[in-house]
Amino acid sequence: MKKFASLLVSLFAVFISSCNSKSEEYIDPRGTDYAGSESCIQCHKTQYDMAIKSSHFKATAPAVLGNVSGNFDSGDHTFIYDKNTKLVMEKDGDSLYQVLYQNGKETSRYKFDIVFGIKHAQTSVYWKNNNTYELPVSFYHSINNWGTSPGFPADKPYFDRMVVKDCYTCHSSNASSRIVNQNSAEKNFMAMDVEDIIDKKTIVYGIDCERCHGPAKQHTEFHLKNPNVKIANSITSFKTLNRQQKLDACALCHAGNDGMKLKSRFDFKPGNNLSDFYRETRSINDTAQFDVHGNQFRLMAQSKCFISSEKMDCITCHNPHDNASKNMTSYSKICMSCHQTMKHSDKTLKSMPRNLLTDNCVECHMPKKASNAINFQLSNNKKLSNYILRTHKIGIYANTKK
Repeated sequence: MKKFASLLVSLFAVFISSCNSKSEEYIDPRGTDYAGSESCIQCHKTQYDMAIKSSHFKATAPAVLGNVSGNFDSGDHTFIYDKNTKLVMEKDGDSLYQVLYQNGKETSRYKFDIVFGIKHAQTSVYWKNNNTYELPVSFYHSINNWGTSPGFPADKPYFDRMVVKDCYTCHSSNASSRIVNQNSAEKNFMAMDVEDIIDKKTIVYGIDCERCHGPAKQHTEFHLKNPNVKIANSITSFKTLNRQQKLDACALCHAGNDGMKLKSRFDFKPGNNLSDFYRETRSINDTAQFDVHGNQFRLMAQSKCFISSEKMDCITCHNPHDNASKNMTSYSKICMSCHQTMKHSDKTLKSMPRNLLTDNCVECHMPKKASNAINFQLSNNKKLSNYILRTHKIGIYANTKK
């Protein structure tokens, strides 16, 4: 038994040593205070395994096989602009392309380099001259097909929409840029002819652990040396944040994109005040119309449930490590925890069985709505299709059964 105990101690020492050496070798683009999400596996494997499958973690990813949605070698993978022009999704070895054909001949090809999104739809970008540009056709999971990228024309291909650094602030955990003179490619902040270029090496794909909990290098080192300490040290635990701080952490990216930016969202740390980074240009009130895409917080903030509550926040209903549940009953239980005495009208009871009313509050009181910000067109089709998302404004809707 003594030999066995000695062996366990030795193995544990080797494990700690290997973890420390790995942590010390890792260099995060955000700086030496960061340890990288893989350092979280050692103590938070359950949360990590859940998070890496989530839409947050996959908000951006390298466009390698397995990360890109849609058909490339079977099914419908051609977008028709007109009788002479088409765009074909093609695979060449391990690389994926959108290939333009005019009059039956290939005229250009654009590589899938980075993908944005995974759950509802996925758009992609390609690198050109140290910047990224959106590809004109995206994949929509709701129709299991390709359509125009949001705002792109359906009558001609267009490859010149730049995806700037600010787009990455809600789809990645880091992307550094530098201002250069377009002619000399040297740093020149006073020149009029300048370009803000993205440094590929600094991109940290997706929303990772440290984007929401802050730098973890000190936290990791402390708890590896002190495994018996169960209180989180040198890290932000959401349990310690007040309601507004929790809301601000989510609203950073889930409160629209039409406000005045004061600081880069990459500089935001959990616990910071959102008002120091982002100034609202519209007040949250009953008459303001917010789109269902990207405005979850401001829609929720208009709800009587939220206004009447002193505790309700995003985490009341959502586990940020996981995707939104498809089980409507689980959400209904949360609703019923406050609305136990609520009664539906006789008209409603006649239209829907009582058990369904208590098992699916969401379908009626948070219905799916068409986004006015995102629409798309299918191949060879002039009709606009709307992106459909569930509203976060909880209420009574005239066009749903109540």
